[in-house]
Amino acid sequence: MKYFHLFPFILLLLAGCVPKPAEPGLGAGFRFSTYGPPTNPGPEYWAAVGEAMAARFPGATPQAIWIVGNFTGRGTFLNFPVETDDPNITFTYADMNEAALDLFDRRGVQVWLQVEPGNADVVELIDLVLGRYGRHRCVIGFGVDVEWYKSDGSAQGTPVTDEEARRWVQAVRAHDRRYLLFLKHWDINWMPPTYRDGIVFVDDSQQFESLEQMTAEFAVWGETFAPAPVAFQYGYPADRPWWSQLADPPGEIGRAILAAVPNTSALFWVDFTVLDVFPPGP
Repeated sequence: MKYFHLFPFILLLLAGCVPKPAEPGLGAGFRFSTYGPPTNPGPEYWAAVGEAMAARFPGATPQAIWIVGNFTGRGTFLNFPVETDDPNITFTYADMNEAALDLFDRRGVQVWLQVEPGNADVVELIDLVLGRYGRHRCVIGFGVDVEWYKSDGSAQGTPVTDEEARRWVQAVRAHDRRYLLFLKHWDINWMPPTYRDGIVFVDDSQQFESLEQMTAEFAVWGETFAPAPVAFQYGYPADRPWWSQLADPPGEIGRAILAAVPNTSALFWVDFTVLDVFPPGP
């Protein structure tokens, strides 16, 4: 009788419906896009990168920003089939994500599904993306790159209002109450002024002169949104002159960020240089 409380879980397990894991204390991994790396080595490579990145930080969970919608024209191009009446949403007829997500399910790599929305309706994008991929255990949330939100074609975008952020969080939670939303930009002023619930704030700033300058700027980002969680993308080509001199750029930069920003929840090496820092094996 002392094991009776496990019976509902056993039924779920037999049915293949194991609940998603709780959020980790720290995620560490990579950003992936179809346009970032010069070649795509395939899902096994990306899973290995996530694992190698997480191994640099004790207790971290492999994690990825997986971009499924690229800014195109005035809207976004989704790399999977959809049904939509939004003229700002275009799509491909072949799914480009299932194989990777299936592998990440098995390997324990947690995934944020991100879009560059343009003028596409963000709530519809949330429903299309999470409606298709929310069944994957690896999925932990949805991301919006604000640099491309209602963009005029430049990587600037439009600031997100508190009401927009609230609606997007509600739409994400409608798919799974444990899902989070991330908003990404390099300028604090493009984030919602006061709304914080259910959001991770991602800084993708670059063009620093040194690691010290990077951590100082990232510390301001963390302090601005504390106690809300924040995350960081780093490893850009513009910063290569100084990070290439480090013995272990992903680890050393990450540890410096963690020391300066206590509310850091995730660290991501960008795909523009990932093949150089994490060379594919034979």
